[in-house]
Amino acid sequence: MRKLKNSELGRKSVNEYKKADKSPIIVVLDNVRSMNNIGSVFRTADAFLVKAVYLCGITAKPPHKDIQKTALGATESVPWKYYDSTMEAINQLKNDGYIIISVEQAEEAIPLCDFVAKEGGKYAVIFGHEIRGVAQEVVDLSDYCIEIPQFGTKHSFNISVSTGIVLWELFRKIRFI
Repeated sequence: MRKLKNSELGRKSVNEYKKADKSPIIVVLDNVRSMNNIGSVFRTADAFLVKAVYLCGITAKPPHKDIQKTALGATESVPWKYYDSTMEAINQLKNDGYIIISVEQAEEAIPLCDFVAKEGGKYAVIFGHEIRGVAQEVVDLSDYCIEIPQFGTKHSFNISVSTGIVLWELFRKIRFI
């Protein structure tokens, strides 16, 4: 086996990305404080052709060197929008016909592996603050809460890890409906 060179990977240019059909997913960051996490979310969003990233509340906005460090240019390919409050973003997304999903440990949360994507559905997936998670008022407006099953002693993943796990699973389910 031989590792492939970057030139052999067939990656899209920024212009090709912008013209490509996107996944029907918008990532919403609810008061995420770490700029490294924000950058990582952009990079993962790029990998799965996410339609946009919405930055809400205290979540920092590009350009910033700490976001760029982990985004590796994905802030140039993935469209983003800033909202003063997550509630404002959620209300807009609901008006636009998005299914609102909070990634949170909550009563009646659906394990990610059991979540069934709807054919033709548009999804807004909300990831919360590194310590407090998704705000309760946002959970209250959500159509679903999904939870990543965990089996060790810790009760959470880093937001950038959660984003990777959730986006891959949703992308896989949506793509193969």
